[in-house]
Amino acid sequence: MKGFAMLGIGKAGWIEKAPPAIGPLDALVRPIAIAPCTSDIHTVWEGALGERHDMILGHEAVGEVVETGALVKDFRKGDRVIVPAITPDWNALESQGGYAMHSGGMLAGWKFSNFKDGVFGEVFHVNDADGNLARLPDRLDPAAACMLSDMVPTGFHGAELADIQFGDTVLVIGIGPVGLMAVAGAALRGAARILAVGSRPACVSAAKAYGATDIINYKDGPICEQTLQLTGGRGVDRVIVAGGGNETFAAAVKAIRPGGIIGNVNYLGEGESISIPRAEWGCGMGHKTLAGGLMPGGRLRMEKLAALMETGRLDTAPLITHVFHGFEKIEKALMLMKEKPADLIKPVVLIDN
Repeated sequence: MKGFAMLGIGKAGWIEKAPPAIGPLDALVRPIAIAPCTSDIHTVWEGALGERHDMILGHEAVGEVVETGALVKDFRKGDRVIVPAITPDWNALESQGGYAMHSGGMLAGWKFSNFKDGVFGEVFHVNDADGNLARLPDRLDPAAACMLSDMVPTGFHGAELADIQFGDTVLVIGIGPVGLMAVAGAALRGAARILAVGSRPACVSAAKAYGATDIINYKDGPICEQTLQLTGGRGVDRVIVAGGGNETFAAAVKAIRPGGIIGNVNYLGEGESISIPRAEWGCGMGHKTLAGGLMPGGRLRMEKLAALMETGRLDTAPLITHVFHGFEKIEKALMLMKEKPADLIKPVVLIDN
């Protein structure tokens, strides 16, 4: 089969390799809508996961089941499915302990384009199919549903990690597609005021549509200073970090009030450490909590998020600014994520039959 792959750090291209074999609990899926992610950029061009050779990229897909293992009960050939970016091993002890995303080791629930070939192939493998596939509802557009693979659950997990409560004032740092879903998640969880950090007009407009009440342009001065000015010097109750670099955590700590929680879902692709300012962290005693986590994966998560779309509580269409048709357009869409033009939020590739 053909696939678009990481050839080595700093290099990507098309390769040919044998289709993956499936076990009794697994499925083989053909993509019908796929989306590149900034994580793919970190992986290839920053070497964030270390060296990988001829590994097919991609972890966001809606597809059609091609084949199922003998013990798969709920899915059959021809079913249209949403495939989460995180596909845990549901019998692992970590899964039983409530951290399925780390089944088999830290971050090991993230298999696509990490430990095995991803979804940018003509077919791809899904482990534990009954636990990791969700049916694509007939009323959902495949391109819009593709955002459920990663962008929605990751952004929403930022809101969960920050433990947003009714009436909270929330700062969302970074309003790319994940940050925009963090804004939407904060609004759904009852935030009264949402300060969103970003500068690109397309993202700013979408952030306002998803519930941002204030926009902070980081080009106008330090994020923490602008946040404190907007909150009368008190700071915010919660912070969601969905963008920026390792230095972003210092701004988050400075912007949050004592007792606040910082939820990080930003993939840190380089560097050895992050900086926490001692004084603003209360010399270690400020009750300012930093929680970072990989999004939950699996079928139930996909089904619940799809239900939000079916009932009109969530619309992912504003995330999609560029639509390509044809398997061969994967490369163009990925390079668009690398270049990040001003009008880009998220590209999707539809695989036409």
